[in-house]
Amino acid sequence: MGMYLNSKAPYEMHRKIMQSPYFIDKSLLLTELIPAFGGINCYCCITRPRRFGKTVMANMIGAFFGKTDRDDRIFDNLAISGQPEYKLHLNRHDVIYIDFSRAPKNCKNYAQYIARIEDGIVEDLIAAYTGCGVCKEDSVWDALQKIYEQTENKFLFVLDEWDAVFHMSFISEEDRREYLSFLKWLFKDQPYVEFAYMTGVLPIAKYSSGSELNMFVEYDMATSEKFSEYFGFSDAEVDSLYEIYQKRTAFPKLSREELRIWYDGYYTVTGLRLYNPRSVVLALTDNQLRNYWTSSGPYDELFYYIRHNIEDVRDDLVLMVSGERISADIGQFSAAAMEINSREQIYSAMIVYGLLTYECGKVLIPNKELMDKFNELILSKDSLGYVYNLARKSEQMLQATIAGDTKVMEGILQLAHDTESPILSYNNEVELSAIINLCYLSARNMYRVEREDRAGKGFVDFIFYPKHKKGDCIILELKVDSSPEEAIDQIRNKNYALRFRGKLGEETPYTGRILAVGISYSKKTKEHSCKVEALD
Repeated sequence: MGMYLNSKAPYEMHRKIMQSPYFIDKSLLLTELIPAFGGINCYCCITRPRRFGKTVMANMIGAFFGKTDRDDRIFDNLAISGQPEYKLHLNRHDVIYIDFSRAPKNCKNYAQYIARIEDGIVEDLIAAYTGCGVCKEDSVWDALQKIYEQTENKFLFVLDEWDAVFHMSFISEEDRREYLSFLKWLFKDQPYVEFAYMTGVLPIAKYSSGSELNMFVEYDMATSEKFSEYFGFSDAEVDSLYEIYQKRTAFPKLSREELRIWYDGYYTVTGLRLYNPRSVVLALTDNQLRNYWTSSGPYDELFYYIRHNIEDVRDDLVLMVSGERISADIGQFSAAAMEINSREQIYSAMIVYGLLTYECGKVLIPNKELMDKFNELILSKDSLGYVYNLARKSEQMLQATIAGDTKVMEGILQLAHDTESPILSYNNEVELSAIINLCYLSARNMYRVEREDRAGKGFVDFIFYPKHKKGDCIILELKVDSSPEEAIDQIRNKNYALRFRGKLGEETPYTGRILAVGISYSKKTKEHSCKVEALD
């Protein structure tokens, strides 16, 4: 047992995860890895956005395969225990586990960083294989080769956060190349490698067809079908967790639908919808909906990617914040692609980091958790031009709506024509609704805003659910080349207000006024008209 070789850490961390009331058994991943052991394709790299269970899976792999002196048999009640491979592989392998996000104390350069890893592994090998002639001066690969030559023992490698060095401030471009060479020397064509499992956010850097790490088979969320079900939570898995939550929480505050709105919306290439697992577990544990995932890392990178090409992506942002999907050709964003020069590269990078999701050739903001972050971006970055200016008016727009001040409402909408942006051509209600959404951006602090929500006898363009029961409810209908009166008539005739009035025999969920808001736009005059009425 050592710091790297057959470390107790993965076992202990996985045991803790299993003790959580919101644990999901993903142990069948192990059965999909085992067939590759000892073969030519024994190098596997799985990349996922942050907080999608990568380290949880890495710990499980290390805990299951690594030799240990523990006897509590933590895997006996998991799905893997019913498989024929179970007893053949449980704690039968020499596992070298490396967490590349860790650095030595007061680390100031790459030499110190990598020396900690190399020296630590060699020290563990000297302690475990005393008769094999391994010495401190050996490189890791030479030490492993010596052991293999004398014992024919092979090693299973688990590499967590392989891409951490690409985000460390003291690492230079030359250091990154040296790091990739280190991984190449450690793994490529080495007979002592039984299996290598690598995980992180960034796909492997591809410099050429002769890449340092081209022995690894890569599996990402956007383009690879295999392993899709093991990272993130499915609808069925969240259903089971929600049942546990209801049973063990004295006063449950969360609805199942709210969990979907906040944390669902990521897509695999197979079309499987996934929830962010960390956020779901924390929301259920805390009995509170809030932004967990985006507070877990340096999300200035969101604007970092956007600011590289504001002109190309600014109008797309307006549509995406409005809930629309944007067509885009997505290529692979790799660790080497630190220069971003196009709209497609921006979106590829944002998909890799989990800031956007991708389905059927289109990118979109996956859920409310990320939508809030985009709203924050729009409200705080004046370099976004008209987008920022309109968003900053959104609080005034909401107050004018509640007060029925249609002149102020129309004046704010007219600001849309201070720019020549194509989004403001208003060729249809999609573009108009994008601008309306922007003008009511700050309303999301007081309301849950839904687009095209079912209400009464149809679907309403916008519906504002107040977070407080006594708040004013808002139903907003849009018209192009028509009148706001016609929009109000539609709200009345289709009885959209039923959405706020509850079911027969139930307590009315909202007690404030129900406001019908009609907004129209004339392509000919380029003017907006507004009308606000309180419904009976």
